[in-house]
Amino acid sequence: MKTGFVQYEPQFGDVDGNLERAASLIRRSDADLLVLPELFNTGYVFASKEEAASLAEQVPGGKTTQELCDVAKDKGAFLAAGLAERDGDRIFNSSVLVSPDGYVGRYRKTHLFFEEKLWFDPGDEGFRVHDIGLCRVGIMICFDWFFPESMRILALMGADLICHPANLVMPFCQDAMKTRCLENHVFAVTANRTGTEARGGRSLLFTGMSQITGPDGTILSRAGEDSQEVQTVEINPAEARDKNVNEYNDLVTDRRPDFYGKLLEKDTEG
Repeated sequence: MKTGFVQYEPQFGDVDGNLERAASLIRRSDADLLVLPELFNTGYVFASKEEAASLAEQVPGGKTTQELCDVAKDKGAFLAAGLAERDGDRIFNSSVLVSPDGYVGRYRKTHLFFEEKLWFDPGDEGFRVHDIGLCRVGIMICFDWFFPESMRILALMGADLICHPANLVMPFCQDAMKTRCLENHVFAVTANRTGTEARGGRSLLFTGMSQITGPDGTILSRAGEDSQEVQTVEINPAEARDKNVNEYNDLVTDRRPDFYGKLLEKDTEG
């Protein structure tokens, strides 16, 4: 299958314009599955919870999810993209997965970063894996990468490929994803945005460098720091299902969960 990312600079609050730009880039690709950035349709630097709520949409009933479904149908492709989700009086930093046949599922960001804690509710549905026929897809969002448990649980749930919509501002993720993929032997597509957003006295510079990483930690494709582009790579998802490191070691069966109980404790002091 061919998988890839869309990298570009969303304009804050311009949902229609961002959807149009993203759709134009998607239509240039022949990928089977494309990943778009976190909050690709709204921008990132919110000034208040009320502002976040005003730009949030229902999933799957909102405009953005429907437009993604329309584009996916036209292209015969799967799309994973980040957006602000409204569910009653709660607001989530979410990602949707859509197919040529329509909506597949959503993921609500588990680990909120920085001021996201002021605008969004923490994800309440956990991690999920979707079998899309071509492969088994897991989703995490941006700062989730900082917690190795995120990719590990997706790998244990059977994911071959991790879709990773992101708005990265720290310089570490792209290199760290080599380790995340190696330790779980999975593919990952990190779709980051570019540009600077300055609002309410705050300014964030996004790092670009979206990338596709292989199960052996190899960077299969990487974008520039400030470029608008779509990149795709042909992969074999079956490679992610072989967890052998050598003839004696297997990344799954060699685990010792009987000694990992501390991971389940919220307070690990002492």
